[in-house]
Amino acid sequence: MAIPGELRIVDDVPAAFAACVVDAFARRPAEQFSLALSGGDTARACYERLAVDGAAAIDWWKVDVYWGDERCVPHDHVDSNYRLAREALLDRVGAANATHLMRCEEGPDPYQLRLGELGRIDVVHLGMGPDGHTASLFPDSEALDADPGRLVAMNDDPTGANPYRRMTLTFAGIARARLAVVTVAGAAKAEALAAVAAGADLPAARIDAEAVLWLVDAEAAAALDRA
Repeated sequence: MAIPGELRIVDDVPAAFAACVVDAFARRPAEQFSLALSGGDTARACYERLAVDGAAAIDWWKVDVYWGDERCVPHDHVDSNYRLAREALLDRVGAANATHLMRCEEGPDPYQLRLGELGRIDVVHLGMGPDGHTASLFPDSEALDADPGRLVAMNDDPTGANPYRRMTLTFAGIARARLAVVTVAGAAKAEALAAVAAGADLPAARIDAEAVLWLVDAEAAAALDRA
């Protein structure tokens, strides 16, 4: 298989994700812990579970929250990844030490500088779309070819299937992660996952980090026997 990193087929993706973050927090190399969040229905379920399982296991005042991507909408918009994270996680655990929002109106440079100062990100959470995109790195989009020194970029889906302009980590930004956790759930993702495993040139196939872990449910893994 060409899937980058370790693939685990699990019964409960949100539970596996929460356990992974709790473990990463316990093993963190510094006092503070950095966590970059994602968006989408699977991410929401993961954060709701993390809010429960991590309530006592994680000292949230030692957690600095970042985002892997954000839609260029107001932060209270229903499609904002920040709003999703706030509702599913941050409000439930009583906030965190710091929340570093992506602000499209500022452009990518301030976030680039912040990540440059941070150095490594302990955990970057990613998903994968049915088209094989991850973060807001879409097939045939400009940010796929970002300069290696560019950690954050503005990007669009050239097909228009994924609306809104985006701010996103580039592959170089994702590679700053000590651990990238990719959560994939549901039959709608099965063909894309099989394509990644077969070596297709999809964005999700280019994920790289110190360690990469794919947490996949049985429905999403259903086509892997053809890869």
